[in-house]
Amino acid sequence: MASRRRPKVAEPPASPVTSRRSAGVLLHLSSLDAPHAVGDLGPSAHAFAQWCASTGFGWWQMLPIGPVGPGDSPYSSTSSFAGEPLLISLELLADEGLLPARAVRAAAARCAKTAKALAARGPLARTDWRMARAVKMPLLAEAARAFETAGGFSSRDYRDFARRERAWLEDWVRFASGRSDDGARHRFMQWAFDAQWRALRARCAAIGVSLLGDIPIFVTLDSADVSASPDLFRLNGRGRPEVVTGCPPDCFSADGQLWGHPHYRWSAHRAQRFRWWVERVSATMRRFDAARIDHFIGFHHAYEIPARALTARKGEWTPQAGRDVLQAVRRALGAVPLVAEDLGAVTPSVIALREDFGLPGMKLLHHAFGHDGSGDLPHQHPRNCVAYTGTHDNDTTVGWWRTLDPKAKRRCRTVCGPDVARAPHQALSRTLMESPAALAILPMQDVLGLDGRARMNLPGSPKGNWRWRLGRDWRARASRASPELGALVRATGRAGPPRPA
Repeated sequence: MASRRRPKVAEPPASPVTSRRSAGVLLHLSSLDAPHAVGDLGPSAHAFAQWCASTGFGWWQMLPIGPVGPGDSPYSSTSSFAGEPLLISLELLADEGLLPARAVRAAAARCAKTAKALAARGPLARTDWRMARAVKMPLLAEAARAFETAGGFSSRDYRDFARRERAWLEDWVRFASGRSDDGARHRFMQWAFDAQWRALRARCAAIGVSLLGDIPIFVTLDSADVSASPDLFRLNGRGRPEVVTGCPPDCFSADGQLWGHPHYRWSAHRAQRFRWWVERVSATMRRFDAARIDHFIGFHHAYEIPARALTARKGEWTPQAGRDVLQAVRRALGAVPLVAEDLGAVTPSVIALREDFGLPGMKLLHHAFGHDGSGDLPHQHPRNCVAYTGTHDNDTTVGWWRTLDPKAKRRCRTVCGPDVARAPHQALSRTLMESPAALAILPMQDVLGLDGRARMNLPGSPKGNWRWRLGRDWRARASRASPELGALVRATGRAGPPRPA
């Protein structure tokens, strides 16, 4: 019997993400030290981009920037297209004359007072989503009224924005407004987010810093996406999921991870030629220079869990339509600069899917030393990949080292040098920069040498995540690390801006 051949795919061009050696830093916008309880697109973001450029980092990677969902998770967003309103800078709105400066300063003072009280419980700064909502939402509503009164919705700038984002904007407004008549506020907030985002991206481009975004593979049930297009998801007659997403038990969780998103109804996506996916990727690329596909293996096979299950212990892997999605995106948009998060239960078929479309994969040094022959060992990194010490799902390198078993520590010392026990974040950063991988990315926690208390996310844990934040002293700490780190970036041939996408 003749063997089945993989479908032919046109030879992909070299990815702009890995077209030259470069370095980057991983820090979500919410983790910036903005004055209103959560990081935002204002002066703190511009200052961080400038620090990246001055240190030699050509990439700034973020987590998803959509409206956060349950547990304030950016990976359970209520929209695949809209921006999180709390990331809007009140300071920039005041500069535009849409808010009184005194009100913005008073809100900052209120947040600082609460932050000072929280500091008594622990030394690390924390994002306070509840405080941000209490302080920012009333002021955003005030700014929306000022914008409307000034005729902002009839301005050319707003009309250009609404036309550019027409594929999703009104769906989001209907979902976010619910039964209220507050559509104008939600339209304003998305316009303000877009305007501030474009200003940040223009600044980054001017100083040679490219932005790497994140596309979560699934969307939450309570979202504008499902509300607007329920036929694209596997829902029953009552609008509830037939099966839900997650992953089986692993090193992170004995019960597996029960994410709870509905699975896609691929027949409906095929019927519309994957238009929703094309629009989603297109919207992402209007904001970022490249994007990471979260949980890439889910494009090939995904874990389906019974909808009423309490854990992810019982489920089954089923084939998915990722190849068709990627082909549709390529036909519509050309060669989009995407990175595949090919971590987890990777099979030869997953690798083939990634390679057929020329997508760089990912390597993590934290996964390299558990056993001999790991493909994550630095000398085995392929050139066409993005390598990290760890990601937002990992402990910081200092915290990781403290919990590493003795055998793995011996392997790590052999590869990273005898000084790894003294300063594991520095030793692994040096090893990472020396890797053959074209792009090396450090979490900001590792740049600062922070311990496990600065961890961003613990997979399988529903509470306490997504709250780590830069303290007010981060510039001083970073300035102490920057000269040595910048020298390392230059010595390993990673300095300078990446080539344009």
